[in-house]
Amino acid sequence: MSRPDRGTRAMHQALPPALRDAVDDFAEHLSRVRNRSAHTVRAYVTDLVSLLDHAVRMGCVDLAELDLSVLRSWLAKQRTTGAARTSLARRAASARAFSAWAHRAGLLPADVGATLASPRAHRELPSVLRADQAAALVEAPSRQAPSPNAPPTNPARTDAEPADAAAGPAQGAAEAAEAVPLRDRVLLELLYATGVRVSEVCGLDVGDIDHGRRVIRVFGKGGRERSVPYGVPAQRALDEWLRRGRPAMVGARSGDALLLGARGGRLNPTTARQIVGAYAETAGLPRTSPHDLRHTAATHLLEGGADLRAVQELLGHSSLASTQIYTHVSVERLRAAYRQAHPRA
Repeated sequence: MSRPDRGTRAMHQALPPALRDAVDDFAEHLSRVRNRSAHTVRAYVTDLVSLLDHAVRMGCVDLAELDLSVLRSWLAKQRTTGAARTSLARRAASARAFSAWAHRAGLLPADVGATLASPRAHRELPSVLRADQAAALVEAPSRQAPSPNAPPTNPARTDAEPADAAAGPAQGAAEAAEAVPLRDRVLLELLYATGVRVSEVCGLDVGDIDHGRRVIRVFGKGGRERSVPYGVPAQRALDEWLRRGRPAMVGARSGDALLLGARGGRLNPTTARQIVGAYAETAGLPRTSPHDLRHTAATHLLEGGADLRAVQELLGHSSLASTQIYTHVSVERLRAAYRQAHPRA
């Protein structure tokens, strides 16, 4: 089972053995059969342990006694303790997923969660940069100081030295420092050019780049593979990074990773978020995250005339409903332009 927080672990251990085993089996199903990420499994387990702890407190000593009234009581308790609508919607989804699985596994006589209603999560319009702001951000590494993730200058760290050790430690450290803006430029270009998630861009290997067709191979949620095209500016940044940048940062822990961190290992999503935020701040832009660049890419594609289903495929959304929010973004931008420009607005 994915390791939850300490409070959840304590509640999990306090559950009756049959309920505890059900939690573990469901987590195994999510991880191995549904191929969910560790983060997703942890969220489901946290919700499920809370639900079953509540059920035990209501007198349920066997999983077969779980019914719709218990599920509703659990959600009501969450609401009275101040849970947000988005949290309630997610927890209701967790309960429905567990109920459906338990019924198929023969642990529940009926799928009691099938009719469980949940509040519709309020979806705020995503933050979107203008085209000129996005261009300023992706070009920022070429004009500004290196990002906070610069490699260490200690020559004893072999994973921060370039492949050609004959160049000497001092020269190697300098080359590695010069490589950081090249890496940052590739990171920003790919995030904006493709609209991929930050975890997806950090998970790219060198072999996932098809330079001839200008396409990257991405493994998204649930291990689903898709191909996403990128443009000429991103290709130039990639060429420069692979020619001069990556060889200066590559180390024993690099493997096939495309983007490398300060110590030569694969760049992690947390560091990538810090890089994006730092360049946005120094460029005088609103607070920006990699996901904001994903929103921006999708909105600019639709505003440029891209088909909604094509954008769905590019983003890796399993449902068209997830992509449709970007149509609202475009409409809001049009309305804002109308109010600003039309004399009778």
